[in-house]
Amino acid sequence: MQKTYYPKADEISRDWVLVDANDQTLGRLATQIATVLLGKHKPGFTPGVEMGDHVIVVNAAHIKVTGNKLEDKMYYRHSRYPGGLKSISLRDQLAKFPERVIEKAVWGMLPHNRMGRSLMRKLRIFAGADHTHAAQQPKSLEEVIPSSKE
Repeated sequence: MQKTYYPKADEISRDWVLVDANDQTLGRLATQIATVLLGKHKPGFTPGVEMGDHVIVVNAAHIKVTGNKLEDKMYYRHSRYPGGLKSISLRDQLAKFPERVIEKAVWGMLPHNRMGRSLMRKLRIFAGADHTHAAQQPKSLEEVIPSSKE
C-alpha cells in the first residue's frame, strides 16, 4: 500500500520573498503571490498544509491593469446597516489605499477559511519602494519561481 507523504512541522522551511509590483499586471502578479503563499512552488507541496513563504510586495501604487478597469472595476463594502453599501473605483482605491488592491486580489485566490486567513498574515504590502523587512534578507521572486516573468 502507498502512503501519502505528510510533512512534519520541523521539515517545513519558510523563506522571505520580495516582489516588485512596479508595472506588473494585477491579476498575474496576484496569482504568483498566491502560489508562493500556498507553497505550490515547492516540490513537497501538500494540500491543506501551510508550506508557503512570507511575501513582501513593494511599489503597490505602481500596479497596472488592462482595459477600462480603472474606471469600471468597483470595490464594495457594507456597514450591515440598511442602505450601508459603499463603493469605490479602482482608480480611487489606488490613490487612497494601494495596498488594499493587491490584498483583495490575493485573498480571492486563497482558500476562504482559517488557513487562508493565516496565509494572509504572511503577506506584507507596501505602497512605495521601501519596506521594513530588510533584516529577513528576502529573495527575489525570480529566485523562488524561475519561470516567473518580471
